[in-house]
Amino acid sequence: MMKKALVYLLLPMIFLTITLTPVFAAEEGEGETEENPIPDSAMDISKDNTYPNPTQDLPRLHPSELAQELLDSTDIKIENPELIKMFNESAIKGSKLALFMNVSIYLGQWPLAYESEESKFNWDFEKVNTNVLDNRGGNEAKKIQYSQDQQKRIKGGLTAEVPNGEMVQQLMLLKATEKLNMPLTFSTVIGYNTKADRYYSVPPQMMGYLDTYAAAVNEKGKVTYGEVYLRMRGDKKWLEVKNVTQQGIGAWIPIQDYVNLRVQTTKQPR
Repeated sequence: MMKKALVYLLLPMIFLTITLTPVFAAEEGEGETEENPIPDSAMDISKDNTYPNPTQDLPRLHPSELAQELLDSTDIKIENPELIKMFNESAIKGSKLALFMNVSIYLGQWPLAYESEESKFNWDFEKVNTNVLDNRGGNEAKKIQYSQDQQKRIKGGLTAEVPNGEMVQQLMLLKATEKLNMPLTFSTVIGYNTKADRYYSVPPQMMGYLDTYAAAVNEKGKVTYGEVYLRMRGDKKWLEVKNVTQQGIGAWIPIQDYVNLRVQTTKQPR
């Protein structure tokens, strides 16, 4: 009881300012990937898209001196930008009396880091449009062009529910973006009447179908969880991570402002 009372007595000497604001950090990607993954049938529509998707800026978060000291105090890799921001926004101040304290502060269970194991592109992730040209009565070839007939939102997400799913999504997005160097996002929109200056020939006496697909990356790996404690004894401070576990996880992450075009022609009776 006296030890617990001493802890409560000395806690006011410790000033912790904590703000949780999503700020994301990134590190070099790991695992398998494909070289030159963009097929000839795919194209970038960022300049033609009538819906202005926001740019996915993923700023690097540099740990403060205190944050770096705490991160270096444990062998467990911690990459969660929200946890790093908590340390950046924190201050620890003591007094001479604090030299005699021994404090453990529970900061919660966190997804600490994500390790990418496999990233696979699916350029036909979701059909978003079909243009049709009827040239069955024609005597010469005609051209068909991609034109989006209605606005379409493409959403990705985790393939299974996990604790702190939103944080896990951001960790996966950061790693996959760095690893693949592609404009990835969990939600993107193709605007109505988006067009592309790419034409396909439909022979006479034929029907032409131009199918348009949104692309995505199937990201798979492991997320590390752990219970994080801030420990202080005298003038020393460090992190203690307990009950560390790893969980396999997958996600579909759409590629922003990219479409894959596939044309086919068929001969049908009029």
